[in-house]
Amino acid sequence: MSRTVVHVLLRATMALRLPLVTLAVAALAGCVSSPPGGVQVVERGQNQGRAPVIQRQPVRSGHYVVQRGDTLYSIAFRFGWDWKSLAAHNGLRDPYLIRVGQIIRFDNRALASQPVASTPVRSSTPTTSRPVQPATPVTAPPATKPAKPPVASTPATTPVTPVSRSASGWAWPTQGSVISRFSSNGSLNKGIDIAGELGQPVLAASDGSVVYAGSGLRGYGELIIIKHSDTYVSAYGHNRRLLVREGQQVKAGQSIAEMGSTGADRVKLHFEIRRQGKPVDPLQYLPRR
Repeated sequence: MSRTVVHVLLRATMALRLPLVTLAVAALAGCVSSPPGGVQVVERGQNQGRAPVIQRQPVRSGHYVVQRGDTLYSIAFRFGWDWKSLAAHNGLRDPYLIRVGQIIRFDNRALASQPVASTPVRSSTPTTSRPVQPATPVTAPPATKPAKPPVASTPATTPVTPVSRSASGWAWPTQGSVISRFSSNGSLNKGIDIAGELGQPVLAASDGSVVYAGSGLRGYGELIIIKHSDTYVSAYGHNRRLLVREGQQVKAGQSIAEMGSTGADRVKLHFEIRRQGKPVDPLQYLPRR
């Protein structure tokens, strides 16, 4: 075969290979390049099947009309406020009494001339919350039923279990494995979820006063909130049965509820610690296991 013929065949072969190489390089580049906006990471297995919990950032617009059973603590917890800040924002002072029909503002509009019904509501304890009302004048609904009077503060009488505390004074609220961890992302978990058995004891994580016991906060089922200081509160959700009532004083390790699955997809305890109204990672406060 002549050299001329050989050169022609070689050129033809290279011409055929070049498009194939180009396609392969393009495909490889497509595999390693990021989609527009970056790679999206989906975290599986966390918080699936549970109702959305509270907003991370405090609501800063509109207002809320107090309903029967509401308390300052429940409203602050529901809308992401520190209860002291919400009280100061609305000109409320100790003992922080609120009334049915009273407007609790989240914005900076004037508080004068608020329509208030004549029926008082319990003081320092939380309960249900309804959606935020738009920032427009609202006429208070007439009160049709008398509200519960303030609850006297008394020690709870349920059993107290000896518990180990961390250096900051916190104890584990129940036995079991942590199945969902805290997330600082506003749409994910505001605490930790602990697996357990139906009816398993739920314990107070530190000394304090029960400021809420009920099922009025959507996504938490049967819920207890304990105020430990002017800075910290803790929350215990999805219980089967509540063993303490609002106004009672509890000690670390004292039984406050039985574990359940109310408002959840399985039996578990949802536990939160909030510092000045903002959720913090409980694992940073609890003793190491």
